Amino acid sequence: MDLGPHAGFILASYGLCLMTALILIAWVRLDKAAQEKALNDLADRGIKRARPEDRSSEAS
Repeated sequence: MDLGPHAGFILASYGLCLMTALILIAWVRLDKAAQEKALNDLADRGIKRARPEDRSSEAS
């Protein structure tokens, strides 16, 4: 496979895109873990998420 005179730029672009995607995946996974830990800490202290009332009967 011959990429021509721009091979360095092409490979660097693919590498940068791959690195960006991997960093974003890692960031999302770390943030998910942090959010779950925070929610579990709140649940352990007895604080629950508020659940909205069922408003489907009011729409009719």
